[in-house]
Amino acid sequence: MAAAGSHRRVVVTGLGAITPLGGDVAATWDAVCDGRSGARTLERLDERFSVRFGAPVDGAVEVPGLSQKEARRYDRAILLALGAAAEACDDAGLAPGGFDPDRAGTAVGSGIGGVSTLLAHHAQYLEKGPRRVSPFLVPMVLANMPSGVVGIQHGLRGPNLTHVTACATGAHATGEAARIIERGDADVMVVGGVESSMEPLVIAGFARMQALSTRNDEPERASRPFDRDRDGFVLGEGAAILVLESEEHARARGARIRATLSGYGRSADAAHLAAPDPDSKGAERCMRAAIADADLSPGDVDYINAHATSTPVGDVVEAGAIRDVFGAQADGIGVSSTKGATGHLLGAAGAIEAIFCVRALEEQRIPPTLNLDTPDPECPLDHVAHKPRPAKLRAVLSNSFGFGGVNAALLFQHGEA
Repeated sequence: MAAAGSHRRVVVTGLGAITPLGGDVAATWDAVCDGRSGARTLERLDERFSVRFGAPVDGAVEVPGLSQKEARRYDRAILLALGAAAEACDDAGLAPGGFDPDRAGTAVGSGIGGVSTLLAHHAQYLEKGPRRVSPFLVPMVLANMPSGVVGIQHGLRGPNLTHVTACATGAHATGEAARIIERGDADVMVVGGVESSMEPLVIAGFARMQALSTRNDEPERASRPFDRDRDGFVLGEGAAILVLESEEHARARGARIRATLSGYGRSADAAHLAAPDPDSKGAERCMRAAIADADLSPGDVDYINAHATSTPVGDVVEAGAIRDVFGAQADGIGVSSTKGATGHLLGAAGAIEAIFCVRALEEQRIPPTLNLDTPDPECPLDHVAHKPRPAKLRAVLSNSFGFGGVNAALLFQHGEA
């Protein structure tokens, strides 16, 4: 245990991802920096749908060491989480016998959970009756099962938690897990988010809210954060996992330290079910809290990975919050939203964007916002559009906001910070 009142430094030692852009972190990062989009037309959606595209993960998800029989017992969200966790743990060199399993845990969240399995079994129930419902239905659809199964697969017997905070899920899971390590309640946490909700019913629901872009003729140009002509977000699918450790533990086992997670903030708007508070105070408090937690000032931040989903209202509110926090300094801080390439991964968004922040620090370049052709004058920021920007990056901030007025921000620095 850490001494009372002390805080252990938290570092990132492993990264893993499966996204619409690729089956691992390297492929996903390269696609973002190359300006490629993961959005495409979905053949399942006919002319009855006002939105007929999304950003899915292509094909079946294969997990190392998992038999086909086992895979059939898991919802697609669980399989995505397992695949990303396998990459992250391998990247961290986190192998059995190399850590105390009682002091290693998981915190993998999901915004919606196993909705694909739920809908499929509901159809089976209606057609063939209750006796044809799988005995695995309940564990397949529970939101905590991605975290639970990741813990089972990797023998992690410490804290096992699930955060469900809509689009801030992945960031909250990462930040709250860091708090567990800081307090000395665990040495290692496998954390992040997953979402697999590319279902007609889900798309219809978001479309009825007028939250989605209707740019059906050019899906790859539909997600355009901060652009004057944006008209909604693109629903995405995927999983993103990070391995967090106390710095002491990571160094003792000779792990590569990819970055330091030095700041975390969270707040609530307490204003509306789905829309952000127009005065942007919740987002502002959240960012200030993350910067203060890192013992930094706003002028120390070199890059912001914005939540900006490509909705008309949300992007303006976030831009206003950034201006409120950074003032005139905002003119010199590169800002981008990688959702232009990935679409909006909902519960996994905060985690994949945290990974992008780590990669930005490692490569000293800012990933671009795709499709930002005409910046909205109501979003006056130092936009990084179309191409990566080389930059001296010491501290980077990642924003995540969600339905229910939930806000989270993570601040990363170099491993040696």
